[in-house]
Amino acid sequence: MKGKRVLIVDDEADFRLLMKDFFDKEDCTVFFANSLTSGLEILHQEKPDVLLLDNMLPDGIGWSKAEFILANYPKTQLILISAMEVPKTSSSSFSIFYKPIIKDELRKVFD
Repeated sequence: MKGKRVLIVDDEADFRLLMKDFFDKEDCTVFFANSLTSGLEILHQEKPDVLLLDNMLPDGIGWSKAEFILANYPKTQLILISAMEVPKTSSSSFSIFYKPIIKDELRKVFD
């Protein structure tokens, strides 16, 4: 995980700070967005290695952009996050994590 570029799109400041602390300890470069619009702009500008994308954002449903992200940013590892229960999927193109995220689960994605 060392040296990865990570974008966290979530409207909860506490969650963003917790994730920043985790990724900083892994020597990652971290970018933040608190809305879907700004998250997509940063995704386009920075082309991160990893994107943690919340579902319920102030300006839309983050997960509704999953197909767009997978198609247009195939090198970005997509991790969908939510505090709410969501439908299961068999897709292996992305991971789904429920809040609160357990650090060991997050590390497994990168191993």
